[in-house]
Amino acid sequence: MQSTAFTFSPSISSISLSKPLKPAASLSRFRHISLSSSSSKSPDLASSNGVSASSSVRTPAALSSSRFGAFGSAPSLVEDRRRGDLTVRASSVPESAGESEKSGNLTQTLQLGLLFGLWYLFNIYFNIYNKQVLKVYPFPVTVTVVQFAVGTVLVILMWGLNLYKRPKISSSQLVAILPLAVVHTLGNLFTNMSLGKVSVSFTHTIKAMEPFFSVVLSAMFLGEFPTIWVVSSLLPIVGGVALASATEASFNWSGFWSAMASNLTNQSRNVLSKKFMIKKEDSLDNITLFSIITIMSFILLAPVSIFMEGIKFTPSYLQSAGLNMGQIYNRCLIAALCFHAYQQVSYMILQRVSPVTHSVGNCVKRVVVIVTSVLFFRTPVSPVNSLGTGVALAGVFLYSRVKRIKPKTA
Repeated sequence: MQSTAFTFSPSISSISLSKPLKPAASLSRFRHISLSSSSSKSPDLASSNGVSASSSVRTPAALSSSRFGAFGSAPSLVEDRRRGDLTVRASSVPESAGESEKSGNLTQTLQLGLLFGLWYLFNIYFNIYNKQVLKVYPFPVTVTVVQFAVGTVLVILMWGLNLYKRPKISSSQLVAILPLAVVHTLGNLFTNMSLGKVSVSFTHTIKAMEPFFSVVLSAMFLGEFPTIWVVSSLLPIVGGVALASATEASFNWSGFWSAMASNLTNQSRNVLSKKFMIKKEDSLDNITLFSIITIMSFILLAPVSIFMEGIKFTPSYLQSAGLNMGQIYNRCLIAALCFHAYQQVSYMILQRVSPVTHSVGNCVKRVVVIVTSVLFFRTPVSPVNSLGTGVALAGVFLYSRVKRIKPKTA
């Protein structure tokens, strides 16, 4: 939708200002004023805006209104002995700002929807391929090292090809990041240990307890005490996980405590990131911070893997163990790529939305992963187990909503 703006430019050949003009006298001298579009000078604008007609205006009232419209303090009409012409020029104005803003909002919404879809998709593929590897290859430390190694290669390529700005890291920053890298390493290691022992759906049901650990650790180390609404939202989470655990067909204590340890370390990472905050002027964005943590996690865990499990990823060992070498390598590579991709996308989403929205999206992601893993692996689920999982996830959703309610200050 285009609008047309008109510019009045009087053509005055001779002007007499010997004495001020009275309004009546001024009006009597303007017997004929011609309004014409400048089609001869700008035929393209005239034709595009449809301004081609000319008219004669003889109404004194109209002239007096134009006189006092914008320049009431000075005479706007002057003597023109040759009948001055007022030329009307049509100029094109761009599309309305409202329509362009709507188009921009639609583009941003589509981009955000695509990122959420990729986040869920990469997470689903990671859990499925990771579980397939851990079922036949019971070395979770080695699998975790491979995932960090693939992530390290991707980060180096990203920086080397200038796909993302390579940061300049100081020694003080590395010291501040080190605790985050340690708990990040342990969190992913415990998750893989749990996936190797119990079903994917049960691991993610236990990991729904993350808000509980977040509240407890924040109160202990940060002095951030929860509101009554937050505490109330934790009850269905704890109750739902307990109910699902009591009726889980694949339940074993090793898998249960590994998932609980993953909750503890992952939430410790969030608390440490607040407690050991890097100076604001030296702060890093989320993607850069995750990239550095990935490299540090690989350096930290590689020697531990060799010490605990030995070198068990060579073709000769896999063949001697009767495993399909190509299948193990392919699935492990896909799982590692999806592992790094879904975390990168998660940080990209966090840069675009509020933490509350991201938390709700994470809750929905857990539901999607549980449902798809149950369908893919045909995991036996009893009605009571389904009820416990549903109650726990509903509690997580409720927690993400009530967390933004601020306590009233006196």
